[in-house]
Amino acid sequence: MLAPSGEQFDIEGGGYRAVVTESGAALRVLSYRGRDLVDGFPEDQMASGGRGQLLAPWPNRVRDGRYSFGGHELQLPLTEPRRENSSHGLVRWAAWTVEEHTGHSVSLQYRLMAQTGYPWTLDLHVAYDLSADGLTVTQTATNTAGEAAPYASGAHPYLRVGEGPVDTLELTVPAATRLLTDDERLLPVGREEVEGTPYDFRVARPLRATALNHAFTGLDRDDDGVATVLLRDPGTGDGVALWVDGHHGWLQLYTADDVPATARRSLAVEPMTAPPDAFRSGEDLLVLRPDETVSVVWGVRALEA
Repeated sequence: MLAPSGEQFDIEGGGYRAVVTESGAALRVLSYRGRDLVDGFPEDQMASGGRGQLLAPWPNRVRDGRYSFGGHELQLPLTEPRRENSSHGLVRWAAWTVEEHTGHSVSLQYRLMAQTGYPWTLDLHVAYDLSADGLTVTQTATNTAGEAAPYASGAHPYLRVGEGPVDTLELTVPAATRLLTDDERLLPVGREEVEGTPYDFRVARPLRATALNHAFTGLDRDDDGVATVLLRDPGTGDGVALWVDGHHGWLQLYTADDVPATARRSLAVEPMTAPPDAFRSGEDLLVLRPDETVSVVWGVRALEA
């Protein structure tokens, strides 16, 4: 019997092991020396809550699924009908084709055909590579259409340290600004500086009861332009880090308090190249010219005492 997420691609390297699925090119498993670094999903189940999925040609939400671009007035399918939004792109349930599979890496590709609501064709590619430095993920898009296309990307891993809950774990988020959203539809209504608020995690501190379902920006970066989120158990020193390159100006953090079965068991840290509703606001939205290619990189590594 075929697994609900299709073919499974197992890779190992540097003490790490990962499993990537045909469905959505999703990261189903990531571990280091037997310790889970992501909260994925079983092989006999489909992904829930976006776990490990890739988000393109937009991450997060589009209000009413409606937007304008290049003289087109467009309507996307409402894939989050309860909130009347279009959510997380068009490729997370697609069957991706394996391009190359070695012992330590796998690359997959998918051609997103022009369709109602997104009348451009993109060639998408993702490479997962394991080494002693952890997991590196490279997401690439090429516009094969005859006119410019709007594009943004993201991913939806849930970071895990132990069995949870995350309340006692120390969190570091190098972000100065939080996007404010309405409670009903989780769409942008403003933003605030995190200083002096419960959402300031620029210095490591326990998450405690803080509920997160927010996008953060104003990222502090190292000399290489990399921003890193840390989640660590202060008792053991073990933890996990997620890093993003300069294309990723946004991080969505989510404790899943609204999902009783998995609430606060892990912490979703979602790299995003643009904020929620970018197809309408245009903020940080990429405009890919015909034949133009963009590649973005993020990764996950283990933290040890």
